[in-house]
Amino acid sequence: MRASQINGCAFSIDMHSKDARVNGETEQRLYVLSAWRETSFFTNRERAALAWTEALTLITEGHAPDEVYAEVRKEFGEEELVNLSLAIITTNAWNRLAIGFRSIPGEYQPH
Repeated sequence: MRASQINGCAFSIDMHSKDARVNGETEQRLYVLSAWRETSFFTNRERAALAWTEALTLITEGHAPDEVYAEVRKEFGEEELVNLSLAIITTNAWNRLAIGFRSIPGEYQPH
């Protein structure tokens, strides 16, 4: 959801927030996701994943900084980091498709 916020993909933000709620995520954490650094609502592992998401999503604004990579490596093993990175990359690709093809926010319903 953080990548979708950065990319401005309203369809994906709507979809991911609905899915997160269905899977037990709290409203509070969803509301502050864009300001996650200013809260204590996220674990160190989640914070590392969020920072890595921002680094890969904003790759043209400074690549993936060494300090962000070092933090995410502390929290994720090699295979986990590859899977996390692929999820971030996939989300960015889906955002571009949803934005480009004018997907309509609000139409998605969780299963």
